[in-house]
Amino acid sequence: MRNYLYNIVPNLEPFDYSLHHDNQFINQEWILINGIEDARAMYVFKPNNELVISENDEVTKTRWSFINSNFLSITTEDGIVLIKAFYKDKDVLVLNQKASEEYSFFINASNYSVPINNKADVQKFLKAKYLKKASELIAEHEFYYIQRSKEYGPCTMKELFKKVKDKAVNAYCLIRDVNEVDYNKKLRIIDLLQEV
Repeated sequence: MRNYLYNIVPNLEPFDYSLHHDNQFINQEWILINGIEDARAMYVFKPNNELVISENDEVTKTRWSFINSNFLSITTEDGIVLIKAFYKDKDVLVLNQKASEEYSFFINASNYSVPINNKADVQKFLKAKYLKKASELIAEHEFYYIQRSKEYGPCTMKELFKKVKDKAVNAYCLIRDVNEVDYNKKLRIIDLLQEV
């Protein structure tokens, strides 16, 4: 899992105070993924600049503050640490200590009903989240299809699903992505329907 996490680093979006602070940062339950097998740590950044860290039922309160748009400072036992904040998306926060190659990865558990206590829980969370996202992307993406030797489209997956349901199109018709030039992949409507 470490390799997967570090592979997302080049694609991170810098923290933007105006976009992220109120809706995606403050009062969210951020579960630290790094070392979750050894200890479950949850970070909650409060609006009064208090940082509440719960680790294995032990609660520590410290301070945090914004330096500029995507830098913040956190007071630790060793003093004040400068941190750069990033997002993969609204549920994955990444913090990087200034002048360091080490990253801390967090999952937003605020809107997730199942507890995240170990590596297996993290994997379930990520799998469910990204399978749902992939399904939504497929549903809105456009495809051409061939029926009775004639090409039709482009149609979204939702539109194709409705056509199949209404028996206007055969589920075994070949389809191609709008960005592809031919049907060499031999993908059928039914293949996508199984993924959505």
